[in-house]
Amino acid sequence: MPKGVAGPGYDRAELTPGIVHIGLGNFHRAHQAVYLDDLMGQGRDHDWALLGAGVRAPDARMRSALKAQDCLSTVIERGPEGRFARVVGAMADFLPVDPGNAPLIAALSDPAIRIVSLTVTEGGYFVDPATGRFDPDHPEIVADGHNPDQPATAFGAIVAALAARHAAGHTPFTVMSCDNLPGNGGVTRDAVVGLASLSDPQLSDWIAGNVAFPNAMVDRITPATGPREREMAASFGLDDPVPVTCEPFRQWVLEDSFTAGRPEFEAAGVTMTSDVHDYERMKIRILNGGHAVIAYAGALLGHEFAHQAMADPRIAGLLDRVERAEILPHVRPVPEFTPEEYLTLILSRFSNPEIEDTTRRLCLDGSNRQPKFILPSVADGLASGAPVEGLALVSALWCRYCAGHFEDGRAIEPNDPNWAQLTETAQRAKSAPAAWLELREIYGDLAEAPRFSAAFAGWLRQIWAVGTAATIGSYLGD
Repeated sequence: MPKGVAGPGYDRAELTPGIVHIGLGNFHRAHQAVYLDDLMGQGRDHDWALLGAGVRAPDARMRSALKAQDCLSTVIERGPEGRFARVVGAMADFLPVDPGNAPLIAALSDPAIRIVSLTVTEGGYFVDPATGRFDPDHPEIVADGHNPDQPATAFGAIVAALAARHAAGHTPFTVMSCDNLPGNGGVTRDAVVGLASLSDPQLSDWIAGNVAFPNAMVDRITPATGPREREMAASFGLDDPVPVTCEPFRQWVLEDSFTAGRPEFEAAGVTMTSDVHDYERMKIRILNGGHAVIAYAGALLGHEFAHQAMADPRIAGLLDRVERAEILPHVRPVPEFTPEEYLTLILSRFSNPEIEDTTRRLCLDGSNRQPKFILPSVADGLASGAPVEGLALVSALWCRYCAGHFEDGRAIEPNDPNWAQLTETAQRAKSAPAAWLELREIYGDLAEAPRFSAAFAGWLRQIWAVGTAATIGSYLGD
């Protein structure tokens, strides 16, 4: 390793795979892989190395980059105290990415693999946003249900491998979601069991009764990689086309429910518990919801980075008021934090200038993120009689962003899988705000809630009439 760069403190030749991880993005390599690297550096769990896997075209590109450097990853922590680089070696190999997922199914069928973990984004679980339940009619799911031996999705590969293990009399693996989803273990279970039921109801029943799907809360701000991050790796003497940068803070709270054993996660600082849900709600509502509060306002006001948005008193005021009045009242404390203490931590993390997390990244995929991060707080507020006006303003800012151009007329590049539909609807909503709330797959019954719909319509009309800054000022009473 170059001077000042920490490398794996163990013999990687001694590693044997025990975990297949599907979705080798930046977050996994800055989070789960780091925890495992720490364990291996303590002389533990060398039989729990990672096998990388993927089912999408970008996964093949990531495989090519990582295989060229023996599956090592550069992780650079960026905080007020400086920048610290390490090279993480917990991954033993990366499976070929194949349209029919044959290499993935073969690896998952091996009894040595005892955990399958996933980071496939919030939108990758085939959940119907209107119902919050698994959608068996999604075209990709229907296709895998008709063709279970050559599935195209990660869940299809998991079902095919569980079928092979069941037929061979092998213990099933644990399926562990590491995505930001409320009740991510239950959501993953619904996807696997629901997909299996389309082709083999008996297998579906066996999975439901024998496979563990632990819930988890995962947390670390991890920006996208671009030229700036590659240059940063080079400044440490590392030639890595796919380095990861992240904040120093990380947290993992994990339900202790595993089918076939697990690493000693707690020795690396993971909180093992029988109840993840209060941690999960705190993180998703306050942090992920907070990102949504600053994202669209920040982008529309011309801020490239989250810390720049936080330095804008209008956006900082918006975040503070929405969090304290409309999000925190619906969050319970956890042993480590009260909601107020967690918010203080979040405000500091969002303001970290070293991270350079872009507002564009935070604006990404609102059609999947709003129903999970913002709208549950709206529903709680409506049910309890608490205010929802600030959250309605957040939805209005998202709608304005999706209209496809900034206030100075510059185009906003597509930033959502449903961008074309969102843009067309947002442009109609300029004169008919109710059109936006008619996106029932996102808003469900909230469109019929007078307090929310009236506040949304008023804010959207005001944004178009006087602009984002003045509208936020109006909310803050300026």
